[in-house]
Amino acid sequence: MPIHFSTGEMQARKDRAAAAISDAGLDALLMFKQESMYWLTGYDTFGFSMFQCLVMTADGRIALLTRAPDYGTAFYTSDIEDVRIWVDVEGMNPAMDLRAMLDDLGLGGSRVGIELDSYGLRASMWRLVEAELEGFLAWTDASTLVQELRRAKSPQELVYVRRAAELADDAWEEAVRLAGPGVDEAEILAAMQGAVFLGGGDYAGNELIIGSGPGALMVRYTSGRRRLDADDQLTLEWCGVQRRYHAAMMRTILVGEPDPVQVDMHRACEEALLACEEAIRPGVTLGEVFAVHAEVLDAAGYREHRLNACGYGMGAVYAPVWTDWPMIYEGNPLEFEPNHTFFLHMIVLNHADEKAMTLGHSVVVTETGCERLSRSSLDLVVA
Repeated sequence: MPIHFSTGEMQARKDRAAAAISDAGLDALLMFKQESMYWLTGYDTFGFSMFQCLVMTADGRIALLTRAPDYGTAFYTSDIEDVRIWVDVEGMNPAMDLRAMLDDLGLGGSRVGIELDSYGLRASMWRLVEAELEGFLAWTDASTLVQELRRAKSPQELVYVRRAAELADDAWEEAVRLAGPGVDEAEILAAMQGAVFLGGGDYAGNELIIGSGPGALMVRYTSGRRRLDADDQLTLEWCGVQRRYHAAMMRTILVGEPDPVQVDMHRACEEALLACEEAIRPGVTLGEVFAVHAEVLDAAGYREHRLNACGYGMGAVYAPVWTDWPMIYEGNPLEFEPNHTFFLHMIVLNHADEKAMTLGHSVVVTETGCERLSRSSLDLVVA
């Protein structure tokens, strides 16, 4: 399978990464984030859950240490040429193989950065790695080095983001078509996921979220399906995904006679979402946009029912979650920049009265503001 980006783009990423490693005063970067490996080389796997490490030196050399099942995967999906295997055997310690690889790369006595903030480096494995590196080289936390390089999307990446958004709209249209009294959540879920697959999309970084009745307030996937009542509420949060790039959406559908309270909750969510879109532009901080969201919902009387974040980054991410850094929460000083992609979600949950309302979609930051990626109406849907 060819890499999903041009040779020129992949080389430019490597050049940027090598420069960032050098500028940070490092001799190499030890990557444990699958997102970093995918962005840098095209390497595409869930094998990171077992232990693997991609090493890049400041002069641009790349080597991967992984398990045997991913040996072929690395050559099939990426441009990595140096792939090394640690062997499954009782009492195994892949950290020893990592040290041997680093020694072979001439990194003994060097200073390296490590992606400590990673699902691919469990605490138990880190203890083994740390012990092997002790006295062998100096290290520092470099968890955000590639993360920062990934934030602004290239034109080629934005093609996939836009297609992901189209797939998310396709899934939403299936939900609207099917939702109604007596319908099984499973039928809706299958149709939404099917729309993404049939459109050439991928699995999302976490399960599509569906919940009705009291489950509409969970905003998390939970096991077990139910049928919609004659009067009900259905909360959906899902992603279209193309080449691992995500574009999330979120909606609550009312079933039967609409509750006037929830109609007002939707009005407030729509006002807040539009206000956030209006506020986003380069130079504005994420914290300032959160404040806009909070001001609208608080003024509408929903202070105790809103959440403490109203969105987060979108990108090419892996399990266990599709959330990409950073998150839009109070006081976040990071600034929006052109070609950043974000999911904006307005969520109001009245747990005491068991009433939910949500509204959200993905946007891309432009030179002067932001562009909505969804084609779907923001109108409240009553099935």
